[in-house]
Amino acid sequence: MRTRRGGRPRWRLYADMETQVRSQIKLWNVVALVAMLAAVPMSAAVAQDYPTRAINIIVPFTAGGPNDVAGRIYADGLRRHFGSAATIAVENRPGGAGVPGTEAAMQAEPDGYTLLMGGIAPLTLIPPIQKVRYNTEKDFAPLGLMWRSPQVFAVHPQVGVKTVAEFIAKAKANPGKLTIGSAGLGTVTHLANELFRREAKVDFTHVPYKSTANSLNDLLGGHINAIFGDVALVRPQAEAGKLVALAVTGERRSPLMPDLATTAEVGFPAVQTEVWYGALVSAKTPAPIIERLRAATLAVQTDPVTQKMLRQHGIVLGEPGAAAFAKFVRQEIERWTPIVTTIKMR
Repeated sequence: MRTRRGGRPRWRLYADMETQVRSQIKLWNVVALVAMLAAVPMSAAVAQDYPTRAINIIVPFTAGGPNDVAGRIYADGLRRHFGSAATIAVENRPGGAGVPGTEAAMQAEPDGYTLLMGGIAPLTLIPPIQKVRYNTEKDFAPLGLMWRSPQVFAVHPQVGVKTVAEFIAKAKANPGKLTIGSAGLGTVTHLANELFRREAKVDFTHVPYKSTANSLNDLLGGHINAIFGDVALVRPQAEAGKLVALAVTGERRSPLMPDLATTAEVGFPAVQTEVWYGALVSAKTPAPIIERLRAATLAVQTDPVTQKMLRQHGIVLGEPGAAAFAKFVRQEIERWTPIVTTIKMR
């Protein structure tokens, strides 16, 4: 039998080495377990003290639009929940139909101090048709729905129509000449345009903007002919006679404009779109902090002050809580993916 210098069999040396390695591995496992157990109460303690510094809410659209309003109502609610000493900032990161701002929120330090007021476009409509750096359901932890509103199909008075049927007749008589604005390529307002184009069998020119607020300003100035815009934005202009509201895209009539028929009532049930926004945080955030944020968001959703502010914008939220929001997002993905992947978005 071959032996190593000193007379010990080589197999014995190998056996001793294996025993040493196994012992070392066991030691490492014990150390790792102790560290993990120690981290649990530490994470809970950190969550108990949260927040200890400013919370930043990324709004991936321009100031003044519904996404921005939702973000600021949410920020106000968090301030009331955490106390006046808490600093809650809203950061607008417009452009790219909300995708860059959403990516920024996902890539931020996952410590619970960067939140996202995410919306239907970057979270559900765009990922199936455009490459993004995030997975809506895997990379984000839902906190709660904060805004849900139908849109109003409105035209400038100079267009000279009072009904959807009259608009369609004018569009067919002037193919490609009428213009309809949107909040940008891939947004829900763009989707409403294309659903209307398909269902009404009309041709018009789509004009994308950075936000609904931008498209509304150009509509008021007579630079475009029509938009699908949020009820709260369109109603004051329609009441002042600056715009003509033709239909609302929700399942039912809006409490802010109860006399305005739905698109289903005027013959186009497929043109049914809602804009929605909800609070999310990186899924990599420590679980105790996520739970603390979910409890805070639930408190904001059920806060009478918040609910009053939302009702002023025609918003009536459904079931509160993170679980309900997660279910809602899943349903929206399942609903819109087959549509946006087959309809021609132009």
